[in-house]
Amino acid sequence: MDKLGRESLLYDFYGELLTKRKQEIYENVRFGDLSLSEAAAAYGVSRQGIHDMIRRTDEALEAYEAKLGLVEKYLSDRKDVQKIRELAEEIRNTGDISLLDRITALARQIEER
Repeated sequence: MDKLGRESLLYDFYGELLTKRKQEIYENVRFGDLSLSEAAAAYGVSRQGIHDMIRRTDEALEAYEAKLGLVEKYLSDRKDVQKIRELAEEIRNTGDISLLDRITALARQIEER
């Protein structure tokens, strides 16, 4: 996964844990079209202050993930759900119902996480 994709997922999962002001600045700089200089002017802080806030926010989001692991669980679940879809399609195409055991095992793994 690319850096922006990871930042986006981390923000989706943990962004609500940030202050409203940090959320607004982070969204405008990371996902919007606001440069550090434009954000500094808009929020009345230095460019370096915006840069430091973005860096600290990235670190905080990574720390939340290190403790809670929600993004990793989500990505793992998505991968296993895709495998289930592929196995279901294979059953449709071949009629091999022995693949149901693999689907059941994957579903159990998802439930146990």
